[in-house]
Amino acid sequence: MHIVIRTFLVIVLLWIGLLLSGYGVLIGSHQNAAGLGLQCKYLTARNITTAQFIHSESGIIGLSDCPVLRKSGKVIDDGQ
Repeated sequence: MHIVIRTFLVIVLLWIGLLLSGYGVLIGSHQNAAGLGLQCKYLTARNITTAQFIHSESGIIGLSDCPVLRKSGKVIDDGQ
């Protein structure tokens, strides 16, 4: 029972951290537009967001892989 409570507490703390920081965690990605585009899906504390990037295998012109963490546009507390 203690393991379940601790796991739940850790998940709640991570969710609060994502909510206050505005970051999202990568949950999925796939190539689109004949392999030239990269679509990345991020789980934030509020919703799931999608980001489009230019894709290249070498990473010179675009990204070779999606970043694991990404700052979303909306933050619950932006200091104003």
